[in-house]
Amino acid sequence: MNNTPIDPNFYAVIPAGGVGSRLWPLSRADSPKFLLDFTGSGRSLLRETFDRVARLVPTERIVVVTGAHHADAVTGQLPALIEGNLFAEPSPRESTAAIALAAAILVNKNPDAIIGSFAADHVIRNEAAFGQAVIEAVRLATTGKVATIGIKPTSPSSAYGYIRVGSPIIEVSNQVASFDAEAFVEKPALAIAQGYLDAGNYLWNAGMFVLKASLLLEILNQTEPELAVGVAEIAAAWNTEARDSVRARVWPNLHKLAIDYSLAEPAAAKGLVAVVAAELDWTDVGDFASMSALHADEQLTAFGPATVVGLEATGIVVSNSAKVIAVSGLTNVVIVETEDALLVTTKQQAQSVKAVVAELERRGIRDVL
Repeated sequence: MNNTPIDPNFYAVIPAGGVGSRLWPLSRADSPKFLLDFTGSGRSLLRETFDRVARLVPTERIVVVTGAHHADAVTGQLPALIEGNLFAEPSPRESTAAIALAAAILVNKNPDAIIGSFAADHVIRNEAAFGQAVIEAVRLATTGKVATIGIKPTSPSSAYGYIRVGSPIIEVSNQVASFDAEAFVEKPALAIAQGYLDAGNYLWNAGMFVLKASLLLEILNQTEPELAVGVAEIAAAWNTEARDSVRARVWPNLHKLAIDYSLAEPAAAKGLVAVVAAELDWTDVGDFASMSALHADEQLTAFGPATVVGLEATGIVVSNSAKVIAVSGLTNVVIVETEDALLVTTKQQAQSVKAVVAELERRGIRDVL
C-alpha cells in the first residue's frame, strides 16, 4: 500500500486483450504480447503495467479484463491480483465492451467509481511523471470531464493516433499542464505527422482514459445503446448464479468497437474531454520497430541465446535457439526466429507483419498462429 494522494473512488482497469499480430511469430493466440517480456526486465508487459498502477492505488482497486482463454496465465503472472478482480471475456469484442463491462460492474459496487483504463502492452519508463498525470486526470474526472493522458511526441510517427489540444485549463495541480481536447486524429501519413510535430499543439493518443464510470455508461447509452444495455445486463447478474449463462448469451452480440470511436471522439465533439500533457518515455509496443526503439542501438541488437554476427548491419535479431545467425550488409533488418517460424522484414515494414498473419490465415496455415 502506498500513500499517493489519489481519490479513494478511483479504480485502475487494465484491458489485457488482442493477439498483437504485428509481433508475430513471438505474439500468438495462446501467448499474446501482453504476457511476454519485451523489455528484458524479466516481467511481462502486463506485470509491468500492474506494478505501475499498484504504486498509485491499492490492489483491491485494480481490475484486469482479459479473455477467458488467458485467465489462468494472467492470474499466474499477477499473484497480487485480488480474487474476483479478474473479469473474463468469453471472446474478443474490442476495447469498448471490455472497459464498459468493468465500468458497469464497478458502478454497481460503488456509484461514485472513477475508472482509469491503462492498456496492458505499454512501456512507461518515467513512472513519477505517469503518477502525476494520473492524479491530475482523476482530479479532472471528478469535475465531470473525460480525461485522457496525451504524450508529448518526440518524433513524427505514423504508428500513433494524435490529439489536437486547445485552450489550457487554468486550474493546474501537481505542476501538470492540462488542456481542452479539440479532436482525436487517426494515424497520419508521416509528412502530416511532421506537420503536427512542427505545429506543437498535437499529442500522441496513448488510449488512457479516466472518467466517472457512470459518465462512461451515460455516453455509451447515446453512442452504443445496445452495447450499454448488454453490459448492464451482464453486470446485474455478475454476483449471481446466472452470471455465466447471461454472459454467454449477451456477450457475443455486443458490437466490436474501439473506445476511441464510442467514447473519445463523440465526447471531444461535445467539449467534454480534457487532456493531460505528459512526458512519460512511453512506447506502445505495437510492432518490432517499437520493440527495437526500447533498446536503442545503432548496431545489430540481439535477443535470445543465438550467437549473432553483424557486418555492416543494423536492426534486431530475436531468436529462441542457439544458432549462429549472421547478417551482412542489411540495415534496419528485423529477423525473428522461433521453433516453428521465421520472419524476415525491416523496421520500415514492421506494421505490415499483420498482413503476413492475415495471409497465413487465408492459406489455412493456422498452427503457427
